Amino acid sequence: MTSAQPATAQALIWRDRAQALLDERRLDGRALIDGQRMDATDGQTFAKHSPIDGRALTAVARCTAPDVDAAVFAARQAFEQGRWSREAPAARKRVLARWAELILQHKDELALLETLDMGKPIGHSLNVDVPLAARCIQWYAEAVDKVYDEIAPTPETALALIRREPVGVVGAIVPWNYPMLMAAWKLGPALATGNSVVLKPSEKAPLTASRLAELALMAGLPEGVFNVVPGYGHEAGEALALHMDVDALGFTGSTRVGRKMLEYAGASNLKRVFNELGGKSAFIVFEDSDAIERAAQTVAGAIFFNQGESCNAPSRLLVHESIADDVVAQVLAQVPHYQPGDPLDPHTAMGALVDESQLHTVLGYIESGRHEGARCVAGGVQVRAETGGYYVTPTVFDGVSNHMRIAREEIFGPVLSVIRFQDEAEAVALANQSSYGLQASVWSAHIDRAHRVARALRAGTVHVNQYDEDDITVPFGGYKQSGNGRDKSLHALDKYTELKTTWIRVNGV
Repeated sequence: MTSAQPATAQALIWRDRAQALLDERRLDGRALIDGQRMDATDGQTFAKHSPIDGRALTAVARCTAPDVDAAVFAARQAFEQGRWSREAPAARKRVLARWAELILQHKDELALLETLDMGKPIGHSLNVDVPLAARCIQWYAEAVDKVYDEIAPTPETALALIRREPVGVVGAIVPWNYPMLMAAWKLGPALATGNSVVLKPSEKAPLTASRLAELALMAGLPEGVFNVVPGYGHEAGEALALHMDVDALGFTGSTRVGRKMLEYAGASNLKRVFNELGGKSAFIVFEDSDAIERAAQTVAGAIFFNQGESCNAPSRLLVHESIADDVVAQVLAQVPHYQPGDPLDPHTAMGALVDESQLHTVLGYIESGRHEGARCVAGGVQVRAETGGYYVTPTVFDGVSNHMRIAREEIFGPVLSVIRFQDEAEAVALANQSSYGLQASVWSAHIDRAHRVARALRAGTVHVNQYDEDDITVPFGGYKQSGNGRDKSLHALDKYTELKTTWIRVNGV
């Protein structure tokens, strides 16, 4: 809906709920350290405004190194005392399962916080972010007592036990585009394996992190096991990454900052760093595809979902030149369904960009595309400016070449670049001609081509005749500058455990 259209009854209900949160001062921006809400040590805060309409939400604790020190100390004490690390797997399972239940019981509250904080449609927060975060915690709860240690096939004179032990204190730094879900992807496996965690949420969307921690305490997680330090990346984030008593760091964010995480690890204690970084995913449609309309619907839905603020968004549509005009027309037919609307209206398909800085970034890339000669065939403008929020129309560029900035750099906005190719070899070369390698998609009616191209693509996930179908049971991560390590699935447990071999000499054999 546009700003000129009347609000639906459901939108009015969500607006009333949002106002009640503000009127009752229930938005708490303080840190949570050792089980207690607290201000930053020096009392500093920063103002958090909603990207929906620019309204002030709350003051958030601007944590710095002393606060990180306190959080890491609390986490270390909890770990060394065995409050959680030495709990039986079945006991950890019960707490995590109860936590997942509480997340679902507080679904409306968490969804509203997420939407107010970063601008995504309330329907997405309710039906995607909250349930998937709960599903993640529940799944790792169930995995706690299902993963066995090993006995190596040694000679009869020895017994070699291989155990998975928690690494200790885990630092987790998560982005603003999926604040709850990205946190859950770190917290689930880290806590399931017995670690203590210090979470640094993005300063652009910090509000659900501490609420998740409060719910974890309600579920029975011991104090000090899960701590939250909001603040700026160059202050709290840097202090956490440099901390000598943090054993592992899970980071999701930009490739630029991911490089810094590796530098910080080298400058401190060589802590292990797992980076889940950016993407410029290729969505390849071959001329033999028998699902062109569905392909167009899928690529539009995936690039415009979450306002294009997704690292795995298929921002490059590679299409065979013989069908390109038809595919582009089909994509353009989808654009009206994704016009920005009120994020508090459950009927809205695309909401607000996270803040003014991201708005200018996206508009800057759109201008760059025009300047470099691409044809903007849909969107490309700011709308709903009178609301005080940050909205950009779904944008499609045709006539894009791989050397253009809009084809090479991650925009993190609702901008699709259409690149035409002549044959399979060129399609693969164009797709791989990127510093990123997070995801890709292949659309073809021939299974042999689909397999052949999927093998040739340098990406962590390759979808065939679909995009972004997903489950907690499969790993998520990329090749090249899209990062290392994997979130989700049992493979994520490897990031937060050490392998210890105990070698026992067996006498008398």
